[in-house]
Amino acid sequence: MIIKLLVDGGAMKPGPALSQKLGPLGIPVNNVIQKVNEATKSFDGIQVPVELNVEPSTREFDIKVFSPPVSGLLKKELKIEKGSGAQKKVLVGNASIEQIISVAKTKFPNMLCKDLKSAVKTIAGTCVSLGILIENKPAAEVEQEIIEGKYDREINSEKTETSPDKKKQLDEYFAKIKKEQDRILQQEKAAKESEEAAKKETAAVPAAAPPAPAKK
Repeated sequence: MIIKLLVDGGAMKPGPALSQKLGPLGIPVNNVIQKVNEATKSFDGIQVPVELNVEPSTREFDIKVFSPPVSGLLKKELKIEKGSGAQKKVLVGNASIEQIISVAKTKFPNMLCKDLKSAVKTIAGTCVSLGILIENKPAAEVEQEIIEGKYDREINSEKTETSPDKKKQLDEYFAKIKKEQDRILQQEKAAKESEEAAKKETAAVPAAAPPAPAKK
């Protein structure tokens, strides 16, 4: 019997859905939670797909942990809470190619890519939708550079460590981008609030009464 779950890495908690599935089989829920949390603790802060292979006759079970979604791995790697809802004007992070390779290596066993280079390109594609820069450049541009072979040396050597100096440079560049981005968003917000206030003020002004008819 296969039970599919989506759990918080290392922090699975009891719930009615799990109890309803395991209770009739006589399998202690707390025992399952403990083992799932142990198996997924390396994915702290990310939702992880998990399968329980349960043998009802013996009440034994095996746990199979799948790689989390690419978006979750990227957010953990870059320490960001969420992706951008407006990729063209809101950026949320600036990744090194080494970080992209690291995520690709983690996800590669569960991907349909033929090799690591293809996986790295796919991860870069996800950065486009999340609003993440790579190497100070739009992710779509880096996608093309990956195809052209610009990062073959790093990919072939499976380089996943970003030097402190490079990390600092990437962070400083993004800090400038974010500062300007926040300034523009604040201006847009102020303009919208001003426009809404003007509309309310106009709506509050009573319409002029029609002129009284002339006396005969």
